[in-house]
Order: sequence, then structure tokens, then C-alpha cells
Amino acid sequence: MPRAIDFHVHLPTTEFMQVTLGPYAKAAERFFRTEVKLKDIEQIAADYAELDMIGVLLAWDAETATGLPPLGNDYIAKIIERYPGQFVGFASVDPHKGKAAIKEMERAIKDLGLAGAKFHPGVQAFYPNDPQFYPLMETIQDLGIPALFHTGTNGLGAGTPGGMGIKLDYTRPIYLDSLAADFPDLTIVGAHPSWPWHEEMIASMQHKTNVFNDLSGWLPRRIPETLLREAATRLQDRILFGSDYPFITPQRWLESFETLNLKLQPGVKEKLMWGNAQRLLAHTFVGQTSFSSDTP
Repeated sequence: MPRAIDFHVHLPTTEFMQVTLGPYAKAAERFFRTEVKLKDIEQIAADYAELDMIGVLLAWDAETATGLPPLGNDYIAKIIERYPGQFVGFASVDPHKGKAAIKEMERAIKDLGLAGAKFHPGVQAFYPNDPQFYPLMETIQDLGIPALFHTGTNGLGAGTPGGMGIKLDYTRPIYLDSLAADFPDLTIVGAHPSWPWHEEMIASMQHKTNVFNDLSGWLPRRIPETLLREAATRLQDRILFGSDYPFITPQRWLESFETLNLKLQPGVKEKLMWGNAQRLLAHTFVGQTSFSSDTP
């Protein structure tokens, strides 16, 4: 297995940072106290290869709510085709596009070979448990892929009047809890430590085994202690490493993680770094050596 599977990777390319994120990008850079340097795909792939990591690349479509063009699923799929051992791709559709979103999700998984679904309820302006979007959620469940949802506060629009129109309530984990209850065969991953609603995320994971959490977007030293304690003990099988690259690099995340005084039992770190992610992705990559070893 690789050193880690980074479950949350955005692309520091012109197509994503300047076209798809547009005016939101600068607010995110201020929020993360970083300046994102644009890179081409070759350099990103080389960086992850040097780190001995597999990256989960995320498409993006919030066109209805933002008016900005998507980072399309074909764009991500072409990268995966070019670097099949280095990256995994998650599709994105705009839930407000209705039947077109359902058809696009099916195409992205069946025809393009992407491995999961990615949503940002805050930027896309929708509640995941709203019944009007349940046909889409049912399709994702039937496809047998995990669905990743942004949770908690938001770097996009942060520190601006009105938050650039983004409403944080959309990203409360409690809405994922009711989605998990209504779709027990849907694997749901809450992205980020979910602050200030991390206790909701913990409660949902404890109650429903189809709910997971990635720790991206926060340096480990800033992640709430209660969530870290659960990651080390009761919820060690359902918490995943993710960086939120390029806003937080995997190197920076891991350096912060190593400074924590976590008393991990043997095998727990491996679960967090790659084992749990391997379980969620292995069904899509049967036969690929990167995903062939047993989860600890």
C-alpha cells in the first residue's frame, strides 16, 4: 500500500482556481493563510508520487447557485486515465439540475470510471436530506459508490460581508444523519472535522455504520480533541485522512499530525492513513495492485 490515501484533493490548476472557484478562491486563501501556486497536472502527479500517496481528485459543479462553470467530470476522468495508479476521481453534479444530474452521475461512474460522488451543500445551496434530491441519492446508492459531503464551516466566502452568499446551515452533519437513515446502503462521508457541529458528526457515526468522516481542511493540532479521541478509539474504522490540497498540503497535515500526543494502538494509524479509505474504494478497483492488500 502507499504511505497514505489522501481522500480530499482539489486541483491547483487554472481551470479550478481561476475559472470554477473564481471570486471564492481569494477568500479561501485568506482563510487558510496560504497562497496557492498554480501547477499543471504533471507536477501534481509528480508531487503525489514523491509522497507515495494516492490522491482522490474532486470534480465540482455548483453552476446553479454560483453561475460559475463546473470543473467537469470529463476533466477529472482524463487525469485518472493518464495517472491510474496515482489518482482516484470523484464525480460532481449540480443537484438542482434534476434528471440531468442523475444522468450525468450515471455517465461519470459507468462510462468515465469515476469512483465516488462529491457535494458541497453550502456552495451548491441544497440540503442533502431534502426529498426533492432523493432520486439522485437513490441513484448514487444503486451505483454502490461513496458520497462525500462538505460539512462544517466554510473557507469559501469566509471573512467577507455576507460570506459571498454562502449559508453555513446547509453543511450541518445532522442532515447527513437523516440521509443515512433513509439510505442505509449509501456510504456517506462527511468532509472535514465539521466544526462547530463536530459533535453531530460523532453522534451520527456512532449511531450509523454507513457514515464516515475525513479530517481534511484542518491541521490536526486544531481539530477538536473529542473527534481526535474518537479517531484513536471507537471510530478508528470510519475516519479518513484527507488534506484539502492545495489549501493544506499533505506534508503540512502530516507534520502537524506527528506532533500530537495520540496514543494509538497498533494498526490504528494505518487505518486512518489508508486502510479505511481502501475499504471504501476497493470495490471499484478490484485487481489494481494499489488496492489489493488487506485492510488491517
